Amino acid sequence: MVNRRNALLGWAVWQVGKQAARRKAMASVPTRDSKKPGKGVIAAGLATLGGVLWFRSRRGGPSDES
Repeated sequence: MVNRRNALLGWAVWQVGKQAARRKAMASVPTRDSKKPGKGVIAAGLATLGGVLWFRSRRGGPSDES
């Protein structure tokens, strides 16, 4: 049965639950004091660069075959 009291109670529980989940998620993320990128960002950048270079070398230029 849906009435104003149950709707208000459900809304309040939802708001408190969202805040608790947000707090828990923020607590699980390690804080970084330095501005250097992490190892994952560096690895992803190098992998992207390697993929671009590999693609360009495999693609080659226009062929002279007719």
